[in-house]
Amino acid sequence: MPTQPKRERRAIAILWPYVRHYPGRMLAAATLLVIAKVATVWVPVAFKDIVDRLDPRIAVLTVPLALIAVYGVLRLIGALFGQLRDTVFERVSQRAMRASGLDAFRHLHELSLRFHLDRHTGGIGRDISRGTRGVYNLLGWVVFNIVPTLFEILVVIALLLRRLDWRYAVATLVTMILYIGATIWITEWRTAGVRTMNEAESLANARAIDSLLNYETVKYFGNEAFEAERYDADLRRYEDAAVKTESSLAVLNGAQALVIAVGLTVVMAMAAAGVVAHKLSVGDIVMVNGWLLQLAIPLNMLGFTWRQIKQGVIDMEHMFALLDEHAEVQDAPHAPSLVARRGEVRFEHVSFHYNPDRAILDDIDFTVPPGRTVAVVGATGAGKSTLSRLLFRFYDVTHGRITIDGQDIREVSQTSLRAAIGIVPQDTVLFNDTIYYNIAYGRTSASREEIEAAARAAHIHDFVLSLPQGYATTVGERGLKLSGGEKQRVAIARALLKKPAILVFDEATSALDTRTEKIIQAELAEIARGRTTLIVAHRLSTIVDADRIVVLDHGRIVESGSHAELLAQHGHYAALWALQARQPQEAAAV
Repeated sequence: MPTQPKRERRAIAILWPYVRHYPGRMLAAATLLVIAKVATVWVPVAFKDIVDRLDPRIAVLTVPLALIAVYGVLRLIGALFGQLRDTVFERVSQRAMRASGLDAFRHLHELSLRFHLDRHTGGIGRDISRGTRGVYNLLGWVVFNIVPTLFEILVVIALLLRRLDWRYAVATLVTMILYIGATIWITEWRTAGVRTMNEAESLANARAIDSLLNYETVKYFGNEAFEAERYDADLRRYEDAAVKTESSLAVLNGAQALVIAVGLTVVMAMAAAGVVAHKLSVGDIVMVNGWLLQLAIPLNMLGFTWRQIKQGVIDMEHMFALLDEHAEVQDAPHAPSLVARRGEVRFEHVSFHYNPDRAILDDIDFTVPPGRTVAVVGATGAGKSTLSRLLFRFYDVTHGRITIDGQDIREVSQTSLRAAIGIVPQDTVLFNDTIYYNIAYGRTSASREEIEAAARAAHIHDFVLSLPQGYATTVGERGLKLSGGEKQRVAIARALLKKPAILVFDEATSALDTRTEKIIQAELAEIARGRTTLIVAHRLSTIVDADRIVVLDHGRIVESGSHAELLAQHGHYAALWALQARQPQEAAAV
């Protein structure tokens, strides 16, 4: 594990690729910075000249008026060029924030299903949101505050050495070093509290989203108070950490005030002594006072600035940690696109396990011929749905291989592989958008005519037109505004719009009532005709017409054949058929 300072240096170093593409803007911002700060530092010099030139016995004020004009111009240049610098660099900051967030978002989609099953989606979303904000804050505070302040300190030190003597420069430099050192040391001490706040906030946010996504489950079991207590416990941890963090802020502010007060007092006392000894003019003490006041303003912000930088680094840590996550399933180097002409699917002696000590599939070997339908059945936990996940390459097989038209799916690009397969899943999850959007998601470039044609093929077009808003009807969170049958028809239309060479029905009707199941099943059979189709099913009544049925038991193929052939064998399939046929009869008797 890298140490904390190493992680921080790495987080800052990662920003470089996001800003290096703007050399022109960076050079322009640096030039404007130099001009603005030189003008700002020269304002006290102009003010000194004005004070030294003023003499009550002289009535002619031409020279002082000219210097006053210069004084005003210098202040204008300092303010104006500082604003121009911020404007020029703003595009760089915004683009870095956008690019880093986009990289994290893309990388999350490249990570394996295993990663997403183990994480809270709400927490990940919060990490990305805070991380992109951290990128913007870090660039902003460094470029707009730290760099200008350090440059201004160096210029003031140089002018003190040139116009006065080394004692003023040393006293000012020591004050700056003590101030910066105290700020960094105390802020580092406070960092643990900030980190605890972030962790508590992420956990609270993740649990809140998880609870709201499962709104109906919470209501079914009357656990509103339980969910509120869990959420409040996370908020309480955040509250405690926030109180400690904010209380420690008084220590930081007090230390900063002490260093500044002592430093200003020492330097001003030296300057006053110089005036009394006639070594300095009144203008000199005004000039020194002006420099110190100008430095005090950004120095007063330095503590806040450093905290913002530290906060930005902390916020970026989790987001960049996501970028470090290894993509379990990756394309082979220069992987070609899948060429699916016939659509033959073969599982060749496939074995798979999620964990080494728990085998899911063992020596699975069967073929789905082109244009034919093969069903895979078995008891719950037999490994049926794992087959579709392996076919989509959400996971790679442990042993054996899966081929499509003779091409090992591990040797072709994942994009082309998934483009060739359409799926109607058991649990159809829709986007909280319109029906049109959810169907069009199957092929985002499709025309409206193609989308409506897919809806007609899925027998949902007439239903959609009967709605007041038609295809513009929103389906709600995860499609909860639609019934199970309506959601399944949307999923069928979406799969058809994709125009896949291979269709997968993963227990697509198991969550429906008997009547709706019969209707959807007829539609699926019509759609599957002439297509290479793999059906994963639990209810045997839905696959009696399949060309071939593969029976799984504890991850192994125990039987294979047509419906009639399997019944004649009086084995596992026949026992399952008898069991499922008896259940409705027993229910009717009761």
